Amino acid sequence: MLRLNGVTVDFGARRALDAVDLEVADHETVCVLGPSGSGKSTLLRVVAGLQTPDAGRVFLSGQDRTEVPPHRREVGLMFQDHQLFPQRDVGGNVAFGLRMRRARRQETAERVAELLDLVGLPDAQRRTVATLSGGEQQRVALARALAPQPRLLMLDEPLGQLDRGLRERLVVELRALFHRLSTTVLAVTHDQGEAFVLADRVVVMNEGRVAQAGTPLEVWQHPASEFVARFLGFDNVVEASVHGGAADTPWGKLPVPDGIPTGACKLLVRPTGVRLTAVEDGLPCTVEARTFRGGDAAAVTLLLQPQHGPRMEASCALREAPEPGSSVGVAFDEQEVVRLAG
Repeated sequence: MLRLNGVTVDFGARRALDAVDLEVADHETVCVLGPSGSGKSTLLRVVAGLQTPDAGRVFLSGQDRTEVPPHRREVGLMFQDHQLFPQRDVGGNVAFGLRMRRARRQETAERVAELLDLVGLPDAQRRTVATLSGGEQQRVALARALAPQPRLLMLDEPLGQLDRGLRERLVVELRALFHRLSTTVLAVTHDQGEAFVLADRVVVMNEGRVAQAGTPLEVWQHPASEFVARFLGFDNVVEASVHGGAADTPWGKLPVPDGIPTGACKLLVRPTGVRLTAVEDGLPCTVEARTFRGGDAAAVTLLLQPQHGPRMEASCALREAPEPGSSVGVAFDEQEVVRLAG
């Protein structure tokens, strides 16, 4: 459905996109992740035709659309702030794209009713925008973007202005809706939790380049670099030297999974791989802080300071969490140790 070949965008001395290659298959949902300034929103604007690349090409359904204006690309775009028309009611907002395409009145009415039912707002055609909650405005904006049946739907931080609870509910609904409609979706977000629920594939960007692409499970289990690991919230990264099925690190000798190449590298130890033991049975550490994370498992994140080496995070159940200032031992689960590139 979409292919970018070597897309580069320069804003003066700053390179926003640096020879980016990207593919999105028919009926696939791809989420582009990255911190502010990584180039993800610029990428979306290039695909939409709102930004002309300095180099590279944009292909939609196999056709070069690099020079085609936005209104002829047959793509839908939904912005973070929804940008609904306040002077139009809900039905008028959803029907806007259909009217621009001169769809018949009966066809328009049927399509508007169908989409409002799909997004959970049946019989809302006559409501004014001012009476809608944030979540309802997001649903109307989505219905408006879907109405002209775009070949590619693009979402720019679609849930960014909503509170956490509403985001978590709507992202699950969006994933189900896209699969039901077989919609091809390219979304950008800074929220990895949102992306991992919504996407079939995630693309992590850094400084205008693709740092890693893969399924949510692949990226989560095997971050390709220290940047990706830290962006995902993993801070237990240390220099290491692997040999003989183990690694020498500032935390002492760590077990590593089979197949990790020998030599110098960086290792990530996921917090779930840092296991608490009696002090005499593991690496002695002091509990500096603990943070309650909630959820069904009532998980707690501990910040630990070893006698030697950098601080580390550990994850454990609330009922097992020691108090700050306590002394504990630490052992490492080799299945939670990941070798990082670079």
